[in-house]
Amino acid sequence: MAELATLARPYAEALFQVAEKRDLKQASTELDALASVSANPQLRQFADAPKSGAQQVFDVITSVINQPLGDASKNLLRTVIDNGRLAVLPEIAAQFRALVSERSGIADAVVYSAFAIESLLLADVVASLEKRFKRKLNATVQVQPDLIGGIRVVVGDEVLDTSVKARLEQMKAALTA
Repeated sequence: MAELATLARPYAEALFQVAEKRDLKQASTELDALASVSANPQLRQFADAPKSGAQQVFDVITSVINQPLGDASKNLLRTVIDNGRLAVLPEIAAQFRALVSERSGIADAVVYSAFAIESLLLADVVASLEKRFKRKLNATVQVQPDLIGGIRVVVGDEVLDTSVKARLEQMKAALTA
């Protein structure tokens, strides 16, 4: 995973710099479409075939997408194909979305909980997390029964773990030290 992120970062940053001057929303929509098409295993197999040329792969992808692509997206697609990085497009899209969110002061947060969280309670949790992380959060909840109780929150590379499982592991480490 880290390798894909390392490969995707320069592409995402370059597209972000170009799209920032034009239209971030359009670039994001186009990149999401490219990422979903490039994730198709049959397309990847076609692109990796020795007899498939870069222009053929480009033409197939652009014909599958139901929307016209801007120059920046076309240039990105050509560059990715020429460098044999078609498999990296979904990660490029993810990093591009993260850059757009960061610019607008919004971060994605994943709240892991032992149980499902009701929407009213989730709103309260998100409000307190926004104070803690000092930014607006787009929160998604994932149920992880092995946490026993409490929550674990991941925002970018920051983790806030208040789960019972984490507390038990801390106690175990303290007792065995």
